[in-house]
Amino acid sequence: MSELQYEYLGTLTCGVGEAQVVGKTPKGVRRIMPLTGGRFEGPKLNGEVLPFGADWILIRSDGLIELDVRATIKTDDGEIIYAQYKGIYDPSRKYFCTVPIFETSSEKYSWLNKSIYVGLGSAEPGKVIYKIYQII
Repeated sequence: MSELQYEYLGTLTCGVGEAQVVGKTPKGVRRIMPLTGGRFEGPKLNGEVLPFGADWILIRSDGLIELDVRATIKTDDGEIIYAQYKGIYDPSRKYFCTVPIFETSSEKYSWLNKSIYVGLGSAEPGKVIYKIYQII
């Protein structure tokens, strides 16, 4: 078995709007955070995070937050990429880790459909920032 190898894919910066609070459900406290748009910048991929999509977060009874995000990226050369990621945020440790999946019909970016990615994130007032790495 070989060592884990990865390379930097890019940084996703996205604004988030005011939470829609669903409230306490059988699974935990549910909030929906709308995405207000942003940028993806990297060596092989650059584009706009379109201003729709959301993070359907679940605040669990143990204090951890489950992330469930869907977004669309329009590349600078006009291609469309669907991004979905799940992850965990631990507010006590500032631990923010996701596993993005990308889908596209673009031949130019079809390599995105064939890999696993990991994102390490942070939150600032009104936005989130992820550094995303491709597992190779």
